[in-house]
Amino acid sequence: MRTEPIQQRSAERITLLLDAAATLIDDAGIDGVTTSAVAKRSTSSVGVVYRYFPNIQSLLRALAARNMERYLERVWQGVENSPPEPWSSFDATLDAFIDMTRHEPGFRALRFGDVIDQRFISPELSNNAILAREFASQVGRTYDFEPDDDIVFHLEVAIEIASGLLTRAFQLDKNGDARFIEATRDLCGTYLRTHIPLPRT
Repeated sequence: MRTEPIQQRSAERITLLLDAAATLIDDAGIDGVTTSAVAKRSTSSVGVVYRYFPNIQSLLRALAARNMERYLERVWQGVENSPPEPWSSFDATLDAFIDMTRHEPGFRALRFGDVIDQRFISPELSNNAILAREFASQVGRTYDFEPDDDIVFHLEVAIEIASGLLTRAFQLDKNGDARFIEATRDLCGTYLRTHIPLPRT
């Protein structure tokens, strides 16, 4: 039998540690994520945790980055399956976030790390600024043009509006307060269609 490549074993171990941290967040909140708790939940040793993550903040940062990666993957799938009407992909983008908040372990409390630090993923950009640039790139690819700073700005404004409203929607209700969710859909959808008019694809 061939031994698994070291890189593959390391990737699997990191996934196990991140999964353990996500479960701990659901059970006891972010403060419940400690090195010893992650080691126990993942059936690893404390030394193994430290081998990959020198401290809890680095582990949470990695989990936040994975959350964003998984979210953006779902966003791109929604864009590809959306009808040609301008901003038709917005609902799928919003629904992906809502579904992850409801079902992705640890996501409701951690999201992209913005609850800990607005620049948790990047030291130079806020998490919402990163999302705005990702969305702008996707819009540019879909409609075959180069997004300018105004488009990035308006996307970031819409994301900030959505972030605040969705935080409130899930603050007291694990499934999300439907009124705040629909207010998010209405306000952000209207803002995007008003400030970034797009043609049919």
